[in-house]
Amino acid sequence: MIDEPPTLTGRLIVAAPHLLDPNFVRTVVVICRHDADGALGLVLNRPSDILVGDHLPGWTEPLAPPETVFAGGPVQPEMAVGLGRRRRGTVPPGWSEVAGDLGLVDLAGPPGASVGDLHTLRVFAGYAGWSAGQLDFEASSEDWFVVGLEAGDVFTEAAGTLWHDVLHRQQSELALYADFPADPSAN
Repeated sequence: MIDEPPTLTGRLIVAAPHLLDPNFVRTVVVICRHDADGALGLVLNRPSDILVGDHLPGWTEPLAPPETVFAGGPVQPEMAVGLGRRRRGTVPPGWSEVAGDLGLVDLAGPPGASVGDLHTLRVFAGYAGWSAGQLDFEASSEDWFVVGLEAGDVFTEAAGTLWHDVLHRQQSELALYADFPADPSAN
């Protein structure tokens, strides 16, 4: 019997200060799926200037502020991905649970069928993806810090400080990274 590695679904990964890939510098990613085939996540702290209402007007009612599209990751940036918190006792059409009442929302369907089931929604352009074993390797190499997801992380209005805030609240040496300078050579 082969033991399955623990899943990171529903957890956050936080980019280590030395991760300099421009797609992921100082990002906080919620892992929406992690299994033997790979992983899919959404970058939570990269809001754009693009208004959701300009492209998906039927989905504006449950949007969390700011009501902009977030850059979810470098994979398929032309694709809109919805991440929502459902209302108690509802299951929106096309719902894919991430953790508890948090899940992926099918934005391809008619919004009227889902909007009433959603407490809040965030729309992302693209997503972050990893092949089988890739995220596990990157996390074990400490390119990413794996931490718990808190209720306010996904829909925070303070996306610009999320990297700092998530690291700062850790009850371990990870908290020390919260104040790591963006450019250590400037010190």
